[in-house]
Amino acid sequence: MATLRERKTYRKAVLRSLYGAFERNRPDVRGLTLRDELGLAEEDLSAACAYLAGEGLITVEWTSHKTPATVSLTHEGIRFMEQEEEQEQWEAHGQGD
Repeated sequence: MATLRERKTYRKAVLRSLYGAFERNRPDVRGLTLRDELGLAEEDLSAACAYLAGEGLITVEWTSHKTPATVSLTHEGIRFMEQEEEQEQWEAHGQGD
């Protein structure tokens, strides 16, 4: 079982990957592609996706084996990631002190 810190790291990685894909005009990402890109075990990816979908940040089409077939950011997920990006830029320029 993944620790809380690991689960949060997995969720953040999923969001960042999907946001990057969105910026490259790839609104949907295959679950297998996401798993391979992030190097996550299927159960960890599934858990991260289920959590993020429950928060309304992503949509997931599930396979019959309860693994993500395709994953995409929702409008709310895009807004969330834009806020994260703005916060990181703010902090990188010394404004977060």
